[in-house]
Amino acid sequence: MSKIQKETFAFLKKLASNNNRDWFAENKKEYEVQHAHMIKFADAFLQKMNEHDQIETVSGKKSLMRIYRDVRFSKNKDPYKIHWGGGFKRATKHLRGGYYYHIQPGGKSFVGGGFWEPNKDDLLRVRGDIATDASEMREIITSPEFVDTFGQLGGEQLKTAPKGFDKEHPDVDLLRYKQYLISRNFTDKEVLSPDFLDQANDTFRKMRSFFDYMSEVLTTDANGTPLF
Repeated sequence: MSKIQKETFAFLKKLASNNNRDWFAENKKEYEVQHAHMIKFADAFLQKMNEHDQIETVSGKKSLMRIYRDVRFSKNKDPYKIHWGGGFKRATKHLRGGYYYHIQPGGKSFVGGGFWEPNKDDLLRVRGDIATDASEMREIITSPEFVDTFGQLGGEQLKTAPKGFDKEHPDVDLLRYKQYLISRNFTDKEVLSPDFLDQANDTFRKMRSFFDYMSEVLTTDANGTPLF
């Protein structure tokens, strides 16, 4: 099942209009059918990914996230997510970065990747490399392929330079990032097209130059010596 089914997409629309436990309980069997379709799609996606990267995630089912929301600390008490979402983790400690796919009606589908919550040491190491020489990072994110596919680098940013870095640094725009994210949006028509899997996989493949750069930075010290 290498195509997103119309019924699988439509289930999300119905769930968005009936986001309550009673409706979900009454339609649990339909959910299970559509969830099974997504597992098959994710399995095909995982197989494609392993043709050009090493993925630790062992199955499409393992890649899919639960549809149940954690509402304990949220003002939004809707119990269910209104999208299908999942991620692929890269294998070995030498390959950094993660992949994410998000399927949601209304033109809200996208595939993305990067570094969502880098720890303090990783963030400091990336910023240190940028502060020393940002040319490689800039070459990647200004390349025609990157711009045509992703537009620009995304992620939350500080309003000024991070502590310990010069606010007048010529690359302060890159130093301000707290996350390093890249993504590509898809229309509903594109998601339901027969070649969506190939388009999504190709988008992930085009992240590799960015991931390879970040992996090299995060697995070496400031002198370029491997950390392990």
